[in-house]
Amino acid sequence: MADPLLFNPRTYDPAQFDPETRRLLRATVDWFEGRGKRRLIEDYRSRAWLAEFLEFSAKEGLFATFLTPASAAGREDQRWDTARIAALNEIFGFYGLDYWYAWQVTILGLGPVWQSDNAAARTRAAELLAQGEVFAFGLSEKTHGADIYSTDMLLTPDGNGGFTAAGSKYYIGNGNAAGLVSVFGRRTDIEGPDGYVFFAADSRHPAYHLVKNVVDSSKYVSEFRLENYPVGPDDVLHTGRAAFDAALNTVNVGKFNLCTASIGICEHAMYEAVTHAHTRILYGRPVTAFPHVRRELADAYVRLVGMKLFSARAVDYFRSASPDDRRYLLFNPMTKMKVTTEGEKVIDLMWDVIAAKGFEKDTYFAQAAVEIRGLPKLEGTVHVNLALILKFMRNHLLNPAEFAPVPPRPDAADDTFLFEQGPARGLGAVRFHDWRPAYDAYAGVPNVARFREQADALCEFVATAAPDEEQSRDLDLLLAVGQLFALVVHGQLILEQARLTDLDEDVLDELFSVLVRDFSAFAVELHGKDSATADQQRWALGAVRRPVVDEARSARVWDRVEALAGVYEMAP
Repeated sequence: MADPLLFNPRTYDPAQFDPETRRLLRATVDWFEGRGKRRLIEDYRSRAWLAEFLEFSAKEGLFATFLTPASAAGREDQRWDTARIAALNEIFGFYGLDYWYAWQVTILGLGPVWQSDNAAARTRAAELLAQGEVFAFGLSEKTHGADIYSTDMLLTPDGNGGFTAAGSKYYIGNGNAAGLVSVFGRRTDIEGPDGYVFFAADSRHPAYHLVKNVVDSSKYVSEFRLENYPVGPDDVLHTGRAAFDAALNTVNVGKFNLCTASIGICEHAMYEAVTHAHTRILYGRPVTAFPHVRRELADAYVRLVGMKLFSARAVDYFRSASPDDRRYLLFNPMTKMKVTTEGEKVIDLMWDVIAAKGFEKDTYFAQAAVEIRGLPKLEGTVHVNLALILKFMRNHLLNPAEFAPVPPRPDAADDTFLFEQGPARGLGAVRFHDWRPAYDAYAGVPNVARFREQADALCEFVATAAPDEEQSRDLDLLLAVGQLFALVVHGQLILEQARLTDLDEDVLDELFSVLVRDFSAFAVELHGKDSATADQQRWALGAVRRPVVDEARSARVWDRVEALAGVYEMAP
């Protein structure tokens, strides 16, 4: 019997969406299933470009439907709807990150366009989407990475209201095929932030030179060079500070997609891992009869459920954001940092169980084990996003504000605010609703109550033993504090979504037993930091807790995990 908490292609019915969305999501699943596992794996291993997938997408109007905002739409069903975008991320992750990557960098490439007032560029982008084209985001450079303060893409005024662009970009997905590349650069005649420019380029233009694919993969992660590339007024998307803001706000939109891609990867890998372990006999017993195997697979399962619950609830805050409600600015890097690193843990736990099987070339798991590593490192590293999360810690934990409850948001609405985020600053002033009621609602669940003790202890730490001015320059120590804070936020949204979906309390209790252990581990890590003060060390050891053990509960959760064996296997 299919587990309702996990994506299963055999039973998938996204009934929460409108008919056209359901059709496209189901058609995408059917295309992959019809292609079959052998072909899927062979395309991955041979590094084949995704031509047939892009042909399917163009024929169905998949990208055009999901990625054209209503303001540029040519059909009623076209909109930018984060809920259905998240659902498609999960499907792409389930079948292969190469497919997701072509879609993801198209999203990034469209970000500066949909934020622009340039009507000609917006019209051109909508037409290219309708033709099935992909897009690219020309931000990073070989020398500077994504340090946009130091861009060496130079635009020289041509005397006719336009520019001539020269320079190179590095690590640019879809740079081999993009009908439109959003490129970040700076003018040669203006110093400082006022000189920034975002402009649209075409990878087929003779002044656009494709250098190479910098990775050994079907993903085409390009290096390209512009030489005397003509940039007319219709190509200019943003200038000055607005170009800088467009870069950061685009990443805000795009990095959210990494969480649901990692969920899809973990789900497919879990079906393979549990089925293999359950049918593998060692010393006359199924591998799943060993207690350590049961613990590892059960931990992987509840961590995966937690990933799904957090991400689903984060969608609601993302879609409900406004100039007066910027809570998404915390929950967004949380999906990027926390959910993707949880994905790594899920894969590692399962790999410890299936061991050598995880290397075999005819498994999905072999590519999952490689691809899951990339997601925490794309659109900003874990460390960058942890540092960002820390900006919100004091207000979130100690200074709540009143907000109307945010409902579930599967509705067919256009998420216009994502392209009207405004200046990318003022993070320290963002306020949040009180995190405690989410925990109070499950005070009767033993490990939620135990974790709540740790969350309250963190509030005490922030109020009485927070890093001083000197320690605030010690990023190594701060990142350990950030991990503790991230766990509290992670638990909060999990509990909110659990309430909305009436989650089985056995699963919730088992999940929070894992979070209690995680908090204790990070507290011990903080205790060992070189610059931790004596008060901070005492606090850290005092925050360590043992999860509440309930063998009957754990056995019931294990029954759910074991029931995944044989439930799904992709057709050959």
